[in-house]
Amino acid sequence: MSRKTILLVEDNPDDVMLTQRALRKNNILNELIVAEDGVEALDYLFARGAHAGRDPRLQPQVILLDIKLPRMDGIEVLRHIRSHEMTRLLPVVILTSSREERDRLETYSLGANSYIRKPVDFQQFMEAVRQLGLYWLVLNESPPQPSGSINTCPPCAS
Repeated sequence: MSRKTILLVEDNPDDVMLTQRALRKNNILNELIVAEDGVEALDYLFARGAHAGRDPRLQPQVILLDIKLPRMDGIEVLRHIRSHEMTRLLPVVILTSSREERDRLETYSLGANSYIRKPVDFQQFMEAVRQLGLYWLVLNESPPQPSGSINTCPPCAS
């Protein structure tokens, strides 16, 4: 079995460091891939651009996706993920500071698996990350790998 990878799509360096620290403190030592915007996240998932040499069949165990991102927001990223056979079943957890009801409604409508508001308090954030790790990396059974072609990745706007 391959190592379970987490894809964190987050543009705020402080939130990236906070997430890394919370993962370490909770002994969640899985590989963490960080994409700083939506385009970079899709490049990673579909093995394009800077990630062209990556095997696209090796997908993350879970995607932690912020909504407010440069170049392409998280809602559009989720739309792309759910529209392609190779990625449509990947677990996507919205991890955001957004309190907008329409963001929650839209992301769930597009197939988000979970919507979590980032706690402001570090201890609460640590506990949220611990529970995320326990559920998505230990308890959750991932869907089987789709058998479709890996060369049919959709183009995406830059």
